[in-house]
Amino acid sequence: MLPHEKVYTRLGVSNIHGIGVFAISNIVKHTLLFENDNTEMIWVDVKDTNGIPDKLKKMYEDFCVLKDNGTKYGCPTNFNQLTMAWYMNHSDTPNVEIDEHYDFRTCRDIEDEEELTINYKTFSD
Repeated sequence: MLPHEKVYTRLGVSNIHGIGVFAISNIVKHTLLFENDNTEMIWVDVKDTNGIPDKLKKMYEDFCVLKDNGTKYGCPTNFNQLTMAWYMNHSDTPNVEIDEHYDFRTCRDIEDEEELTINYKTFSD
């Protein structure tokens, strides 16, 4: 398999917030995005990040999933492993859904160059 196969998105400048994920072609409804992204996620107690430098703390705040009433961060095992999925911006009317395994699927057809969004409330406290 070549590196470009089953790649539907790329990063770009977002009108929503900073960097976002954008379609590089039309994507049909129910497409599994980031299919070969097998980056492991770990859970870190929020209290374990107290006292770290502010710029590192912001990595947790910007990229991690919160659970257990905001007491745990869901993160990649190392922030150097951030993939496109970690850059999805929030929308109350998203065009992507996430399941219990943190797999992302389009919930409607997506147009080329459209920003892909997710509702953070569906997987984070």
